[in-house]
Amino acid sequence: MPMPMDDWKTRKLQLKPGETKAAGPASVLLLVYAGAIDSPEVGRTFPLHGEEMIIGRSSDADIQVDRDSVSRRHARLQRQSDGWVVSDLQSTNGSYINDMPVREQRLLSGESLKIGNAVFKFLAGPNLEGLMQDEFYRIAVTDGLTQALNRRAFADLVEREIARSRRFTRPLSLLVLDLDHIKAVNDAHGHLTGDHIIKEMARRIQRQMDRCEVLCRYDGTQFMLLLPEATSTQAMTRAEALRQSAASETFNFEGDRIPITASVGVVTLSTEVDSAHLIKVGVEQLLKAKKQGRNRVC
Repeated sequence: MPMPMDDWKTRKLQLKPGETKAAGPASVLLLVYAGAIDSPEVGRTFPLHGEEMIIGRSSDADIQVDRDSVSRRHARLQRQSDGWVVSDLQSTNGSYINDMPVREQRLLSGESLKIGNAVFKFLAGPNLEGLMQDEFYRIAVTDGLTQALNRRAFADLVEREIARSRRFTRPLSLLVLDLDHIKAVNDAHGHLTGDHIIKEMARRIQRQMDRCEVLCRYDGTQFMLLLPEATSTQAMTRAEALRQSAASETFNFEGDRIPITASVGVVTLSTEVDSAHLIKVGVEQLLKAKKQGRNRVC
């Protein structure tokens, strides 16, 4: 599982044997997503050292990423006078900086480097340890692929919103959205395409969100959207808009245009329940929408 929120403050930069803090690396790669929502590899740090480092699936790679989507020698990192440059080594699935395919490009601190379906954050500079602690906190509360809240942080927030809703007698609704038939997409086009669709769906949801609303990637293809102040009628309207945003426009990746639909379950707080029960009822409504034929709101 990703690191617990209670542990992020104590996480330290992992130096190579023999390095001291004062003479430690000036840049690192931090693994923020590893192809699964609960990957235990998330949070690993890879200090950059020497003049060249190879990223790949091979056991002799300097940074080994043992995933089918990663080529044996996938990319090269080279130290130059002004920083590190990444070069793709004719990999099968390509290398990406900030979601843009690259053949050779300099990395800037804070940019993301995607190797297969693994995503790294590149961090560099004199305040490296401070940058690391900020990113460890981000890992503790967000999903590395979509930047939505993760499950644990979301459950805590829902509990607080339930208490606020009861205290001020205000409505509170929850949408549970799942992409339909994503396994068939992964089988036909590969998991990189599936990851792109998940990320793009998160963007579509975020474009429609109000400031007080909160998005969570709860499971692989499942999102939850918390709607403070939303009545049941308002929540149904929002759910239908999200369903249409998935169905009305294809998802495009690497030249493929892929139609995807979504099913949505809706629940509105009405009784003395906790966050676990509210989420459970929302999931039940989602499953009902799936059983009724998918691409619908229930």
